[in-house]
Amino acid sequence: MRLDKAVSQVTDLSRAEVKRAARAGRITVNGAPVSDPSTKVLPTDEICLDSEPLEEPGPRYFMLNKPLGYVCATKDSEHPTVLDLIDEPNKHQLHIAGRLDVDTTGLVLLTDDGQWSHKVTSPRHHCDKTYYAHLAERVDDSAVDKFAKGLWLDSEKKRTRPAVLEILFANEVRVTLNEGRYHQVKRMFGALGNRVLELHRERIGDIILDEDLEEGNYRPLTPDEIASVQ
Repeated sequence: MRLDKAVSQVTDLSRAEVKRAARAGRITVNGAPVSDPSTKVLPTDEICLDSEPLEEPGPRYFMLNKPLGYVCATKDSEHPTVLDLIDEPNKHQLHIAGRLDVDTTGLVLLTDDGQWSHKVTSPRHHCDKTYYAHLAERVDDSAVDKFAKGLWLDSEKKRTRPAVLEILFANEVRVTLNEGRYHQVKRMFGALGNRVLELHRERIGDIILDEDLEEGNYRPLTPDEIASVQ
C-alpha cells in the first residue's frame, strides 16, 4: 500500500495533507524519514507521524440522537446527513445500522463493524425496534390485536410480522416490531385509517436511546451495549 493511503486511512488527513507532512519530514517508516508519499509500505512497518506511532483503529460504535431534517445517508444533494453531525476521524467509513426517514427522530447506530451492523439490520436476526408515535386520530383498542396478528399493507405479499402496540394516550402509542419494511410504522397506521404526525425511535434491541443525549449529539456505545447485539 502507498504511504499516503496508509496514513490517511488511520488519521483525518487527506492524501494532499499527508504529502505535505511527508515532505516536511513529519513522517517516518521504521525510524527513517520518508518524504515520498508514493513509497510502498507493509502492514508490519511502523509508521509514525510527528513521532507518534499510527495504528489501525479498532471497530467503532456510536449512538446518535437524530434530529428532524437529517437523512441517514453518507451524502445527499438535498438534505444534511447524519454524518454531518459526527466529528470523528475517517467518519466516511462509518455506516448506519438501521436507517430512519428524514422526518423521523431518535436512535441511530453507526459503526464500521460490518458483521455487527448486519446483526442489527438483517431480517434473519429479528432485532426489535421500539418507536413512539403521535397520531392524527384516536387509536381504538382493537388496533392492539390487529398489530399482534399482523397487517396487510399495500403492494405487500405477506402480512407484517406480529408487532406490539401499547396505547399511551388517546392518540399517542408505542410500537415494537422486528422487521423494517419501507415506512412500515406509518403504513401500518395508514392501513387502519390513521396518520402518523410524529415518529421517534427509542430502542434498537437492548440499546436504549440515552435520555441525556440531546438531539444532534452522539456518544460511543458502552461495552455492554455493544455486546448486547449477538
